[in-house]
Amino acid sequence: MTMQKFMFAILITILGFNSILLAQSVSTLEFLEALNATQLKKATLEFNDPSRETWHFFPGTMYKRSGIALYELNPAQKKLVFNVLKENLSNKGYAKTQKIIDLERYLGELTGNKEFRDPEKYNIAIYGNPKTDALWSWSFEGHHLSLNFTVLNGKISASPLFFGANPAEIKEGSQKGERVLHKEEDLAFELMHSLSRDQKNQAIFKTQAFPEILTFNASKVEPFDVVGIKAESLNKKQQDILVSIIMEYLFTLPKDLAKERLRAIKISEFDDIHFGWAGSTDISKGHYYRIQGDTFLIEFDNTQNNANHIHAVWRDFNGDFGRDLIKEHYRTAEHHKKN
Repeated sequence: MTMQKFMFAILITILGFNSILLAQSVSTLEFLEALNATQLKKATLEFNDPSRETWHFFPGTMYKRSGIALYELNPAQKKLVFNVLKENLSNKGYAKTQKIIDLERYLGELTGNKEFRDPEKYNIAIYGNPKTDALWSWSFEGHHLSLNFTVLNGKISASPLFFGANPAEIKEGSQKGERVLHKEEDLAFELMHSLSRDQKNQAIFKTQAFPEILTFNASKVEPFDVVGIKAESLNKKQQDILVSIIMEYLFTLPKDLAKERLRAIKISEFDDIHFGWAGSTDISKGHYYRIQGDTFLIEFDNTQNNANHIHAVWRDFNGDFGRDLIKEHYRTAEHHKKN
């Protein structure tokens, strides 16, 4: 990718993906106004609090999170938390979020350990003041979920976005056959099975799948060495499948927001995207894939529990935790000082 195209990708990301006006502050303020003083102190933090750029997908019992947990709220306040999620996710994204939380309930009943597998141990944290600050952020996080949003004068940055599923497929009981993240997995297998032998040789860069997503819970990630098959080496049908995979991740966000980011990717970096595969091409055995562009990274891993435990994440090299918006904010502030 030329420097000119790269700068255009950054520009269109800032002016596109992060520039859709959403009424985020409305539902967030309604939630904050419903809290008592003790709850408010716990739920809100300074924007520069170190926890704003830390995250994890471990269960709430294993990892102490900032903000306030669902179990510390009354039913009306919990409903307001889910209103915040509804407003800032698509119907698809909200449904996935609910189903992932429900899996925690399922595991609690299955294992008999409801204290460890507790669907109430999900935290919401607000950084800064959405009522008075131009720049603020919020997160919702617990086992197998980490949703991170940064807002600057209505511009939105939404990453990292992590979704996990354990089990990936429920094998017994009334929910038998349910698969929360099936499209992320099935579309990738559809792409793999469409490849010619030569294309597969390019795509598969490791015969053994990694036991975990390689970026894990890193605060900041850098591009990996390029591996896999380049998008421009795929035929039109295969490229369409690749786009569908990317859309499955992006469209957890509201449609307008997701469409702008997808447009930016298609215009500025699509030909340079690489799809890389590690592990088996048998869905019942451990497998991993990554999709890497100039501005973003997707990682998907299903190896644990006999390939029945998914971790999937979207990362932005420049925009995780709103770093692109923060730079814009301080650049604008500096400009105003000089003038």
